Amino acid sequence: MPELPEVETVVRGLRPRLEGRRLAQVQQRRPNLRFPFPENFAARLTGRRVERIRRRAKYMLLHLDDGQVLLCHLGMSGRMMIHEASDREPPAPLDRHDHVVFTTDQGTEVRFNDARRFGVMDLFADSAADSHPLLKDLGPEPLGNDFNGPALAAALKGKRSPIKAALLDQRVVAGLGNIYVCEALFLAGLSPRRQAYTVQGGRAERLAGAVRQVLTRAIEAGGSSLRDYVQADGELGYFQHEWAVYGREGEGCPGCDCDPATSGGVARLVQSGRSTFFCPRRQR
Repeated sequence: MPELPEVETVVRGLRPRLEGRRLAQVQQRRPNLRFPFPENFAARLTGRRVERIRRRAKYMLLHLDDGQVLLCHLGMSGRMMIHEASDREPPAPLDRHDHVVFTTDQGTEVRFNDARRFGVMDLFADSAADSHPLLKDLGPEPLGNDFNGPALAAALKGKRSPIKAALLDQRVVAGLGNIYVCEALFLAGLSPRRQAYTVQGGRAERLAGAVRQVLTRAIEAGGSSLRDYVQADGELGYFQHEWAVYGREGEGCPGCDCDPATSGGVARLVQSGRSTFFCPRRQR
């Protein structure tokens, strides 16, 4: 599933194509994704100008000129594909998984392609964003000013779950997923088994800084290429080549003496049905 850096990469790819442009045509090619589309979805979007695009957690929010907000979630396999207008070449034929097609007043097509149909699209008033069921309980943005050591320590206080599970709780911090939690815990030197309530003071400061650093590096690298994820402009991300522990069971990790021949290297365990990768020697 695309995580925060992948979604941020898509948002940045969409901005120069959609911000300030009118949606000259919107095609809704099926009645539902994970949930049914809102009533009169295509008609309510057609003719509207996209004022700005932003990310909240793993959601993309397109603010329109009539006070509506288009919410998009990529689900497990969703992609936003760009087809630029050209006088020399007609648009590529629509794929059977191109479920929504946005055509701008410049002729650019943005196609939402989702083979598994776990994506989400909704349309609501901007004034209702804070009370929207998918947004209202989200914690602070991990790259925002409200996320720091003391804020993280306060959110973890009293939590008896493993720190890995706590960081995946979207009420603690918004947008974190399995890959980047593994990477942040490694960078902070904290075991994924550690009880969340013990991450206070210096540990919380280290972890908050590690979360910010890992996400920033991933966004700069264009997101991680995982299964069928591609960036909005069609380029694959590259951060997977920089993973320190994720997916590297039995290998040595950077800056550590966890020689696979002697200590076994990076370990893997399953927590809440999901793979966790960590260095037993470095992470305590």
